[in-house]
Amino acid sequence: MSLKYRIALIVALIAASAWVLFPRTTTERVERNGVFVYDTVKRVPLKRGLDLQGGMHLTLEVDESKRPVDNKTEAIDRALKVVRTRIDQFGVSEPVVQKAGNDRIIVELPGVDDPQRAQEVVQKSAFLQFNITDKTNALDKALPRLDAIAKTLASAVPATGGKTAAKPTDTTKNALQGLFNTDTTHAKTDSTKKDSTKKDTATAPVTGGAFSKLVHPGQMPGEYFVDNTDVLTLTRYLADSAIKSALPPGKEIFWSNDSSAFNGTFYRSLYVVDSRPIITGEYLTDARANTSPTEGNIVEFVLNNEGGRRFRNETGKHVKDFMAIILDNTVMGRPPVINSAIGTHGQITLGHGDLQAAQDLSLVLRAGALPVPLKVAEVTNIGPSLGQDSIHSSIIAGLLAIVLVVVIMLVYYRFSGLLAVCGLALYVVYTFAALAGFDAVLTLPGLAGFILSLGIALDANVLIFERIREELDRGKSARLAIDEGFRHAMPAIVDSNVSSALTAAVLYQFGTGPVRGFAVTLLAGLAATLFTSIFAVRTFYMIWLTRATDKQTLSI
Repeated sequence: MSLKYRIALIVALIAASAWVLFPRTTTERVERNGVFVYDTVKRVPLKRGLDLQGGMHLTLEVDESKRPVDNKTEAIDRALKVVRTRIDQFGVSEPVVQKAGNDRIIVELPGVDDPQRAQEVVQKSAFLQFNITDKTNALDKALPRLDAIAKTLASAVPATGGKTAAKPTDTTKNALQGLFNTDTTHAKTDSTKKDSTKKDTATAPVTGGAFSKLVHPGQMPGEYFVDNTDVLTLTRYLADSAIKSALPPGKEIFWSNDSSAFNGTFYRSLYVVDSRPIITGEYLTDARANTSPTEGNIVEFVLNNEGGRRFRNETGKHVKDFMAIILDNTVMGRPPVINSAIGTHGQITLGHGDLQAAQDLSLVLRAGALPVPLKVAEVTNIGPSLGQDSIHSSIIAGLLAIVLVVVIMLVYYRFSGLLAVCGLALYVVYTFAALAGFDAVLTLPGLAGFILSLGIALDANVLIFERIREELDRGKSARLAIDEGFRHAMPAIVDSNVSSALTAAVLYQFGTGPVRGFAVTLLAGLAATLFTSIFAVRTFYMIWLTRATDKQTLSI
């Protein structure tokens, strides 16, 4: 590689590292009361761990509000494995995940800048199912019974905000008709596409009853829209035991995470589906977040062979039907139409917005479903576990060691030592940028891995310099001695770095917490070591040779 391309590559990596390490503010799409809004969040590139900074402390316990748990000890042991897997995939954060007693799990997350997101990832039950939307207009037929029950409930408890929902006027009806006839884009699953021939399937008129005036039929079978101002009222109705008993048998109602806006008014989607799922997430083997230019953020999933066979058989029976993808009792986006049988591969479309939501969903699906629901019993912030005095002493020791290393290299290797120090500065920048790119959390074991790889980087330079000295002692010119020195030192450098990388890989694969943090930092440092000692320092020598062609000696 020519000198100008070498310099361009080094400068490009410095610019990329600066971009990664520079704190920035991002905008994230979050849902509040059924409405999606955008929040501004400040991102810190390299966070510190529990021992250096403190973090978030969660106490989780079994939630028995909906159903009792027979063997709580066994359930909490299984939940512990799922929570630990999720936290490990949440980021290289060296967390503490441990069992407390027989019914609690303690989770300590260092450097978490979004506690709400962490809490949701830990708690999410991740039950995935695929259900066919109702084709029989079952909810429309049950509206008279539901209206009678809802009327009694409405007279007993005032509507949300102390106001009774107004009966839609003709103008509102026309606006809703325009909204629901809009040809919106459907989510896709594998080979599914939107079937534009199915429109206005649910055409039940708004009767004006206490229940029916809150739901407005949509385009596809089983689809309804609810004004955001009526969401809480309808939710209260659906939670009532009398309403539940009056719902159509064999059908279930789920809210969607999707909302639509028309003339400044937001509407929440509601879907009636067959209660029997055609398949559940127990057959899922992998899930990955991705982006699509037309669909936005998606989660691509893979089923095992048995799940693929079942999915193919069931979807083959329901060609041209709409299939709702339901995660934790919430329909993900608009149900797609099944155009052909679907096998082992599919996708969940989340739409345009924050990619983090798709990444969190894929994380939870990969980690598996919780065997029992968990609730947060306690949330607290904790301080540094090492104490401020220990942190201060560690910083002083680290700075002193770096200063001594720089002085020794400059005194012993002179000009070549200066080039090594410049390469060492690049090593520090590249290593921290790599850690920030992996969203790592800097802890004391991580710093130990950083210092170890720093020593390996210096060792590589020492090997090169000593080989150059030997070539100079044989009477070779500076240019030839440098070429020979790098060439002869290369096998030893590669051998030591590869063996260290294999050790770090084993530690990362089988270790947890601080061990994985040490391994990640060591791996990042080794990669930076190979680049700076072999490529960057060699480039510095090439720059010197182009500007000092008349010199016959090298200060080494």
